[in-house]
Amino acid sequence: MTTGARRRMGVEERREQLIAVALDLFSSRSPDDVSIDEIAEAAGISRPLVYHYFPGKQQLYEEALRRAAQELSGRFEEPHEGPLGARLLRVMERFFDFVDEHGPGFSALMRGGPAVGSGRTSAMIDGVRQAAYEQILAHLGVGDPPPRLALVVRSWISLAETTALLWLDGRHIPREELERQLVHDFAALMAVSAAYDEQMAKLVREMLADEPADGMFGELLTRLLALPQPA
Repeated sequence: MTTGARRRMGVEERREQLIAVALDLFSSRSPDDVSIDEIAEAAGISRPLVYHYFPGKQQLYEEALRRAAQELSGRFEEPHEGPLGARLLRVMERFFDFVDEHGPGFSALMRGGPAVGSGRTSAMIDGVRQAAYEQILAHLGVGDPPPRLALVVRSWISLAETTALLWLDGRHIPREELERQLVHDFAALMAVSAAYDEQMAKLVREMLADEPADGMFGELLTRLLALPQPA
């Protein structure tokens, strides 16, 4: 005969449950607006029991953030097959999936939530950016990037972050357009840098060699050529 008694969780299982509950709440609202009482209620336990597993909301937030950072880093992983433009588009689609799913939490993370000023939090955010940076370099087949390429890739990652944050403020532009625009932004940044540096020009030529005429970078050229002429 089954009773209504709840199964007692082990220490690690309960910690995992609390992290999952906190991540869910932080994804739907700013971490500043989520209380320990709400976390306890969502987990079906008492407030003192939450403190038994975590010293405070700061520590629980950091653990939830660590999981989110790991997940976000994984969104930049993509098989090195096919045209680069198509690969970058798939990466941007997964990136915006994450932003869409964790809107307030993503915004609080990038703008500074309850853990603002924390060295651990900053290190996690920097870790995501570094993972994205290394993934893009790997797609370009570059292990030791020249200074201009490092500048382009890091600038593009920063642009993607800023674009996502502005999109969350009102979602005035369809995300599908922004995903494609960011891929085009990458091509444009590379092209401008190529105009100043032969190493970058060589990379751009190699990058475009495998792109089909109807691919992402070809689409950018088509859009530019279709711009209306001044009267």
